[in-house]
Amino acid sequence: MERARPLFDRRRLLKGALLAAVPYTLLPETRAGAAPQSGDYPLAEWQPATSSNFTESDRPWSYRVNLVVVHVTQTTYTEALDIFRNPAKQVSAHYVVRSADGHVAQCVREADVAWHAGNWDYNTRSIGIEHEGWVDKPAYFTDALYEESAKLTAGICDKYGIPRDRAHIIGHYEVPGSDHTDPGPSWDWTRYMRMVEAM
Repeated sequence: MERARPLFDRRRLLKGALLAAVPYTLLPETRAGAAPQSGDYPLAEWQPATSSNFTESDRPWSYRVNLVVVHVTQTTYTEALDIFRNPAKQVSAHYVVRSADGHVAQCVREADVAWHAGNWDYNTRSIGIEHEGWVDKPAYFTDALYEESAKLTAGICDKYGIPRDRAHIIGHYEVPGSDHTDPGPSWDWTRYMRMVEAM
């Protein structure tokens, strides 16, 4: 019959003590100013909104996610991120897509409710994606912006089982009670939906 091993033997205790004695200066350190990797979308940079501008939740358990709402920032990419960090603004979106290169920032976890649609019911069941630009300046809607946004939207649709159609991927102007016009008449819905469907 084999003898039972003790849960903690001397060798394990010594190894643990040695590791505990390793000076912190020898351990890898995080880059100064680096944001924690807390995002849901692997291609996004984590740029968190202040917790004053969204509602913590546990979606899709607390609310079913079945919509993507397309927005246009009406400001620059950097300014949009600054607005989401300002507790006085009371607004946020889950993602912001930069015009020049399609770079994606995530500002609110998908499990949480971003304040983007101006309608609580739509906020609870949607992911909001802001796009850098102005509704009356179509030059901001670059190939890179469309491509990276379509890739993001397709991934969200796959994750939550959202149909890739215009009934479930909507503009801010289509939210009941909204007084917004974004993404505006220059947004190419045909092109965008074709790209989302192809991803």
